[in-house]
Amino acid sequence: MRLIIAKDYADVSRKAANIIAAQIQMKPDCVLGLATGSSPVGTYKELIAKYESGDLDFSQVKTVNLDEYVGLPKDHEQSYAYFMRKNLFDHVNINQKNCNIPNGMNLNADEECARYDAVINGFGGADLQLLGLGPNGHIGFNEPADAFIKGTNKVELTASTIDANQRFFAKREDVPTHAYTMGIGSIMKAKRVLLVCSGENKAQAVKDCFFGPINPRSPGSILLFHPDFTLVADEAALSLVKDQL
Repeated sequence: MRLIIAKDYADVSRKAANIIAAQIQMKPDCVLGLATGSSPVGTYKELIAKYESGDLDFSQVKTVNLDEYVGLPKDHEQSYAYFMRKNLFDHVNINQKNCNIPNGMNLNADEECARYDAVINGFGGADLQLLGLGPNGHIGFNEPADAFIKGTNKVELTASTIDANQRFFAKREDVPTHAYTMGIGSIMKAKRVLLVCSGENKAQAVKDCFFGPINPRSPGSILLFHPDFTLVADEAALSLVKDQL
């Protein structure tokens, strides 16, 4: 693991965007694995700024997103397809036909998971996979479990994840209870993995995943096996492991 310590969320976002920008500049037709949620929003804003200044060209970039809620159409304002358009795709010169996201409206889980695995495998995995980290250590929607799941799968969201997502919906009952998520095996196929983490609410997950044993109960811990894994975390997220730095 390569650890980059940032001062705060804004610094995490700048440092992560610089890594992603370098990937695009080195390989203009790269495949980026992308994440949603609050963690990468600042990173996407930084990438948009680099595009607007003429430093980045997304025209050949291809993307694969980590996950999508089951049952939400792509135009629903809380779908991850909508999130990606709002926070990145609509603001850069990417060809959105090259942007791949699980289809939450395909209720045939076996069919949709197989389709999405074929997309990822067709690319040979992402060149760089961006991740956030859930308070319970999940990556994508791969929740704490008895074993690591390899391929794309339909997952029942835990109560803690539903609680974390409740702020985006009018009421808790509106939060989807299931999602399609890229599996741990597919994430690990990426040539490079970049995880961004900020805030004291992530400190326990950081400690459990990256400064403890590798365990499917802390799903992010599997990244310690990846040969090119970078963690960009701020001081608050690292507050419980200061003595190990």
